Amino acid sequence: MTSEARDGATRSATGPRVLRPDEWDEWYDTLVRAFGGVPETTEERELWRALTPFPRSLGVWEENGGGSGDGGCVGTAGAFDFRLTVPGGASVPTAGVTMVSVRATHRRRGVLTSMMRRQLDDVRAWGEPLAALTASEPDIYGRFGYAAATFGLHAEIDTSRVRLSVPAGTDDVRLRYVDPAATLDMCEAVYARTVPERAGMLARRPGWERLALLDPESGRSGASPLQCVLAERDGEVVGYARFRVRPEWTDRGHNGQVLLQDLTGLDHMSEAALWRFLFGIDLTTTLKVRGRPMDEAWQHLVSDIRRCELRVRDSLYVRLVDVGAALEARTYQTPVDVVLDVEDAFCPWNSGRWRLSGDAKGAVCGRTSDAADLALSVRELGAAYLGGVSLGALGAAGRVRELRQGALAEAAVGFGAVAAPWLPHGF
Repeated sequence: MTSEARDGATRSATGPRVLRPDEWDEWYDTLVRAFGGVPETTEERELWRALTPFPRSLGVWEENGGGSGDGGCVGTAGAFDFRLTVPGGASVPTAGVTMVSVRATHRRRGVLTSMMRRQLDDVRAWGEPLAALTASEPDIYGRFGYAAATFGLHAEIDTSRVRLSVPAGTDDVRLRYVDPAATLDMCEAVYARTVPERAGMLARRPGWERLALLDPESGRSGASPLQCVLAERDGEVVGYARFRVRPEWTDRGHNGQVLLQDLTGLDHMSEAALWRFLFGIDLTTTLKVRGRPMDEAWQHLVSDIRRCELRVRDSLYVRLVDVGAALEARTYQTPVDVVLDVEDAFCPWNSGRWRLSGDAKGAVCGRTSDAADLALSVRELGAAYLGGVSLGALGAAGRVRELRQGALAEAAVGFGAVAAPWLPHGF
């Protein structure tokens, strides 16, 4: 739930300070206005208040404002306490940067920069080696060291023309409609089992499961209330899909759409069974999906990939707050022994040379005076960190300089990942 606005102020503003609970309504109203000012339902608003990490949230207040009078809140920022899966399966403490906004009357005067400065200093003090966010305006966050590290696949599949072939064992999976709220714990148990398997996934804290059930009628655009099916095999829940159906009729007949919200399976057969179900819902001809893993298997099960209308969109932006700790937290596909000359103007404690030595079992990374093999900024490290962006591609773009012949190819293979990293939901 990240919003951005370029910096500025028409009047003097105080520096960022920690948000007090009694200031939340005004603070949140500032954020909502930055998104266009469309009111949220009471349920949505109450949930976001419950999830707001008050000690980790910042506000900037106009002088003499303090929540009342002519001043008030002009900037907002928060940092959820997340754990992010990294290559190798470790769950790493990560600041989930969120709720960032600057009042439109207070731009280009350093409000945003002051919040980003305070926030990254805090993240470092908390001992969290990573920060991550989703960006509604991607060009803003590069100057603070963030880079796109995961991407999501969108598709609009013509299910009237595209057939789905499924792997052996799919017919052993049984599906049944269930109440989304009544079976939430079952779905969360399935989700939790998949978190260590793919970099970029978030271990959900208590309360976050409620986001999946938010279903305001104002947000359905003519679609049904949220529906859910469970996938079961031998009495065990092995997957689920949550979706809506938007009925539509023309003179030629039905033309309904299935709008997938989320789908999770414990194995290829349970996933295939769920996809087959979505392809075959009566009175529908289109399946719309958003933000799915780039390497998801259904793409290799369809009869006509062109009629799936694939699109790619950036998703999770990653920033290394502590280069040494972050690079030690993940593993590497092949052995790496490389000296990185890192540039980090916004967090200068990261600048300098680091020797990274690691393999599929673990890694160490520390300061060194040895000659550098590669030169890059912290942004390139953030982009490549989860294995979804190749250091080789960044080198071809001129953003990574090879100082020892062969070092770039070695590091690019080592930094890769078997599965494409994926952010399952926004924040």
